[in-house]
Amino acid sequence: MLAQPMKDESAEIIVNRPEVGLYHLLMLRAPGIAPLVAPGQFVHLRIWPCADALLRRPFSVYRVEGDCLSILYKVVGKGTAALARMPPGEHVAALGPLGHGFSLPCAGGGMPILVAGGYGVAALYLLAERSPVRGILFQGGRRKEDILCEPDFRALGWEVRVATEDGSWGTRGLVTDLLREELRSGGRGAKLYACGPTGMLRAVAQLAEEYGLPAELSLDERMCCGMGVCLTCVVPVRTDTGWEYQRACTEGPVFDARQLLWEVPS
Repeated sequence: MLAQPMKDESAEIIVNRPEVGLYHLLMLRAPGIAPLVAPGQFVHLRIWPCADALLRRPFSVYRVEGDCLSILYKVVGKGTAALARMPPGEHVAALGPLGHGFSLPCAGGGMPILVAGGYGVAALYLLAERSPVRGILFQGGRRKEDILCEPDFRALGWEVRVATEDGSWGTRGLVTDLLREELRSGGRGAKLYACGPTGMLRAVAQLAEEYGLPAELSLDERMCCGMGVCLTCVVPVRTDTGWEYQRACTEGPVFDARQLLWEVPS
């Protein structure tokens, strides 16, 4: 079930600029969608200039400001390359908000801990902004250029700890190594929220289980329709009677870590 009614509108590009490396910031005026967005939801964009882009592309909503929403994207193929060339004033077809997002931390509850890998951090900003309590963001990437939005989270009052695999920024190693150190030394009672590569999410789920902590994970699955029709993005989840497939675009992309099966049972 979708968390909010969805809209399909022609969204005007207000800003479309490079940030660092292959990462870009896109701001769209989407008055029908922006006010409805909940943390962790996404939009599906049709990129008109790309003849090969028959299907829409899903992008996590990074920020919402009035009737505008922003996304962070990385140029990885023909569709995002075409998007990067579109100037302000042009339009994209935007469908959203889509998906089941994060639940907000409770005031007086456990400390929220956010875990981001690469541009998965974009899915966590609205959660950090709207949370009634501040906590820690653990952010990881292969190199310094993969660490995005760090000043934005600090400006919200969140502590930020960074790990890069090559040691070019923050601590050398994996972000889940930093997370383990925190949980070992004093993270009891925390709640984890994460978005990033599947390997990182699986490690976060294992740590949550090891330390008996609740965790919500935003999965990065390939999607076609974005509305639960095509069944391209199904993932296996536990049920009271065994297991079943659920759709990352509707029942997700955010799931309780305890639900997820990382391998299909034989």
